[in-house]
Amino acid sequence: MTPLGEWSLRHTRGPSWWAGSVLAHGDPGPGGLVRGIAEAEAFYAGHRARARFQISPACPEGLDPLLAGRGYLRVSPVSLRTAPVARVLERLGETPLRVRLDGRPTAEWFRAWQAVNGRGGSRAEWDMLARLDPPCAYALVTVGGRVVAVGRAVADTGWTGVFGMATLPGARGRGTARGVLAALARWAGERGTAHMYLQVESGNVPALRLYERAGFGEVCAYHYRVATGGTVAEKP
Repeated sequence: MTPLGEWSLRHTRGPSWWAGSVLAHGDPGPGGLVRGIAEAEAFYAGHRARARFQISPACPEGLDPLLAGRGYLRVSPVSLRTAPVARVLERLGETPLRVRLDGRPTAEWFRAWQAVNGRGGSRAEWDMLARLDPPCAYALVTVGGRVVAVGRAVADTGWTGVFGMATLPGARGRGTARGVLAALARWAGERGTAHMYLQVESGNVPALRLYERAGFGEVCAYHYRVATGGTVAEKP
């Protein structure tokens, strides 16, 4: 990570592309937004990567339209949501499904998650999960000997974050995701965390319905701006 005024220029070679974006929170320093964008583009060009900005309410006013004017594409709109653990437990209730929780990622959990996400670079993703410090919970639902739904949670400083929620297409609409979320909420409560948070793609209607029924309210929305091929050097 390289600082640029109050901005952070982040680059990663791993598959988690969001971790390689500019956190443009505050003032980029002398020269203002135009120079800040140019320096960010030079930084990513040096890594043979496209410049990518995370655009949130914390960004300076005018950054988003300025990037749009430079040809940056608007991608991956996301909703950040939170809920009290007690509310989630009350709303979801008990589940008839058997949900297994592990403290570390397992091969079967990872295969199910990857089957839904369809991402490459599995070794890098696996290594990233293996580096996470506990307390963590990896939830999975098995039907007919096959893992059909997964999710994971990380507890820290009074909050539990929910990540990696994924359900195989053939198991959707059967309450499996609800069972995973309920199990993670119980795990969060057992560890004394009072609140949960998660991020969901704004276009994922089934997931949004589940989280709204569970009592998750939106804190803010954000998206990304990605440079087109003509703005910076491309990866080979």
